[in-house]
Amino acid sequence: MESESGARKGEGKKSVNFSADANRLSELRLMHPDFKRPARRNSMGAKTRKISRVAGVSLALLLAITFSSRLAHGQAQHVRWDIVSLSLPGATVNPGGEASAKDNLGNTLTLMGSGTFVAPAGSGGTSSAVTGGGTWTLTTAAGTSSGAYAVTGLVRWEEAPGTFPATADNIGDPANFRSGLAVLRIEYSDGSHGVLAVSCHGAGTPDKVFEGITASKDYVDYWNRVAPSGTPATTNANRTAFHLE
Repeated sequence: MESESGARKGEGKKSVNFSADANRLSELRLMHPDFKRPARRNSMGAKTRKISRVAGVSLALLLAITFSSRLAHGQAQHVRWDIVSLSLPGATVNPGGEASAKDNLGNTLTLMGSGTFVAPAGSGGTSSAVTGGGTWTLTTAAGTSSGAYAVTGLVRWEEAPGTFPATADNIGDPANFRSGLAVLRIEYSDGSHGVLAVSCHGAGTPDKVFEGITASKDYVDYWNRVAPSGTPATTNANRTAFHLE
């Protein structure tokens, strides 16, 4: 038990609690991890900013490469199509040929013609940027009818592998020759409507791609194409060609 005199002697003195101060310092460090470590925080901030700049430059470069690739592979194509004939010397490709297809009864629709279309980027859409047409002749057991037709739109264009298969080209540059399939909307001079499919098989084109045409006329589909016939030295028919313009 403390004496009264000792208590008086202790009055007016203020003790220092070093343990409490140490505990408070520890609490500050726990609450503020950066307490008394400003140099480390600045270093980490600089590293973070450097990483952010590198990431930003890399992202910009990636976007530029992607955009350039899309431009290179996603441009619209200007294409000419022809139903062609062959002639000498060698195998010379000319405009002005004819091609035929048959319906379910064997009635024959024969077309001549050429034209152009603009295929949207990616080859996946329709287009009204078209020109051309030609003549048609329908042969049935009851007789023959004929007239003209005009192309009114592109339904779809799909380019296929393949190179120029002949020796000379009187339509365009052989380097611009293309194999593929074009589906076109057409109107006939007798008021009927239909779809014309022009298919071209070049050198190296897969054999599942046929050479020739099929067409519809109102509700009748002339689905059975007539295969290519003849040689450059004889009467020939049922051949087609595409050229980039």
